[in-house]
Amino acid sequence: MSAARHRGRNVVRLLGGLAVGAVLVGAAAAIWFWALLEPADPTSATQRVFEVQPGWGAARVAAELEAEGLIRDARAFSIWLRLRDLDRDVGEGLYDLSPAMGATELAERLAAGGRPRTVTLVIPEGWRARDVAARLSALGVAEADVAQATIDDPGTLAPPWLPADAGLEGYLFPDTYELRLDAGAEAALGTPVRAFEQRVAQVYAEQVDEAGLSLHEWTILASMVQAEAAGPDEMPIIAGVFLNRLDLEMLLQSDPTVAYGLDKRLPELSAIDGDMRVDHPWNTYTRPGLPHGPIGNPGLEALEAVLAPDRTRGDGRLWLYFLHGVDDGSPVFRPNVDLPSHERDVDRFLR
Repeated sequence: MSAARHRGRNVVRLLGGLAVGAVLVGAAAAIWFWALLEPADPTSATQRVFEVQPGWGAARVAAELEAEGLIRDARAFSIWLRLRDLDRDVGEGLYDLSPAMGATELAERLAAGGRPRTVTLVIPEGWRARDVAARLSALGVAEADVAQATIDDPGTLAPPWLPADAGLEGYLFPDTYELRLDAGAEAALGTPVRAFEQRVAQVYAEQVDEAGLSLHEWTILASMVQAEAAGPDEMPIIAGVFLNRLDLEMLLQSDPTVAYGLDKRLPELSAIDGDMRVDHPWNTYTRPGLPHGPIGNPGLEALEAVLAPDRTRGDGRLWLYFLHGVDDGSPVFRPNVDLPSHERDVDRFLR
């Protein structure tokens, strides 16, 4: 055998060995790659809420998944997403994922899209609209000034009975609401407004009409009852006092209306400083009738109290006055039918 022929056979053997080696390396690499795509914890029975935030690409998502212990290797998972042409399909939102999920299932979940992040908005009875605007800002749903501007000029959010110059004060129905974080002011405020329309206005419209009130007048009165009452038990009598005074064309003389018009909280109100004498559309000491609009957002109990008021004492005399005072350190609520009795109770429980 010639030397050249011998060398040729050696080259063939070498190339064959290299090919076999390349196949073995490739197979090992494939096995290694697939192993990295196996579930991070196949025995896990737990699910975790994983959030993809705006602007995250596939590499960032993979890195966060690894940090959360949901995948074995971020680089391998990122490659898998590209191989499946899913790297551009991962959207922001919340995903329920488990370490027991393999790469294929995780990729499919992420490609399907997440649910929006939500926040809980609680509107207590009696809150003013500006409190709701501030809360939306604190939750990150809308800037306070944008929310307040929408409240003041609601546009298409305005209920059909709302006077042209009125805002949404009074119609942000107190309840607990789940809102999308990206809802924005109009959508966020529209939720409690729709609740008022569906659960209040549509249900009680006939009773309101029978009471001789418009829906707006009803809401104004209910907001006053809500602000004045220390609890639901007092609401029917307070509603009766206001309705009786309206019938007799007496001034309503409600401190919370004055405070609202001055943009003060009730404890900040000062008769000594002349707050009661400052004339404005909500001052029921200087102007007859109802104030210009609601002074807060009443709950259902206050609204129902206006429709079922307690207007008379046991002897049939009309309730015309009430006060909150203190007797030996305990709070008292005192309604009265005439001014002398009211002044007596003022001396006893307030002075």
